[in-house]
Amino acid sequence: MNKIEPILVFGGTGHYGSQIVNALLSKDVPVRVLSRSIQKAREILGDKVEIIEGDVTSPKVIEKSLKGSKAIVISLSAMSPKLIKKIKQIERDAVINIIKEAEKVNITRLVYLSGYDLQIDFLKKYKILQVGEIKLEIEKIIHESKTNWTILGCPPSFRLFFEFLKKKKMGFPGGGKNYLPTISAKDVGEIVAQTVIREDLSGFRIRLTGPDALSIPEAAKIISRITDTEISTFSIPLLLFKMISIITLPFNPFIRYLYKVLIMFNNFPPDLVNEIPSDHQFLLETFSYIPHTFEMEVKKRLETNLL
Repeated sequence: MNKIEPILVFGGTGHYGSQIVNALLSKDVPVRVLSRSIQKAREILGDKVEIIEGDVTSPKVIEKSLKGSKAIVISLSAMSPKLIKKIKQIERDAVINIIKEAEKVNITRLVYLSGYDLQIDFLKKYKILQVGEIKLEIEKIIHESKTNWTILGCPPSFRLFFEFLKKKKMGFPGGGKNYLPTISAKDVGEIVAQTVIREDLSGFRIRLTGPDALSIPEAAKIISRITDTEISTFSIPLLLFKMISIITLPFNPFIRYLYKVLIMFNNFPPDLVNEIPSDHQFLLETFSYIPHTFEMEVKKRLETNLL
């Protein structure tokens, strides 16, 4: 890849995006990131990245950022209390503008981070279509585009389990007893970096996953064993969470959106869980990396006093 033509990472300061940037830099690939704040981007990514300041919801900013780029990675997420009100503008409208403009300027490679596996019947059954409808629409648009594209289905990272760990207790709305795919954010970064610089994965939709499925109780057992500290688990009633989400909806739609995500986690399809070993084996055969396990993540956090 021509070194004077950087890879543009949309969402490059995010949880997955920053890992993607780091992985690309480790391969001596020039990287460009669009950020609302140059200062914030520098604090997260350092000084080896080209930063373009601007808002991704601006078509003019998108046009400016794409000029001179060789390939793009779209890792945009509005899943935060601060951004959730703009989810349509960020995750849908901006992405559509990116794809359209990328075609105009002949971007030769596009990688899009989507949901792990978006089954429309499942989303409708549990009345959580909002969780996946934007990504489903974007995937359809990408399929119909003229770009050399790859879609990567991304599950929650290991961070999910630590978000609910407080003072030796892990409380999760609905209990979180269902197993689901999770992955190290660092592995996501490495896989995405390899994907975007390759030309032989055009038209692929690949599900990303760590070596094993995990549930909240299983994660607690692993943390207990490694830290030699008993981690207890308890279930927070989903009905209570639902009521709070309805009450706060007018001024804080994030809780309502999170409630729907939690429904998905607590009812994750067993057939997809059964496919995790084969999905992971495919990753090992397709990409060159050493996967990080949840045990490795716990030990790392223990060593760095993050537990």
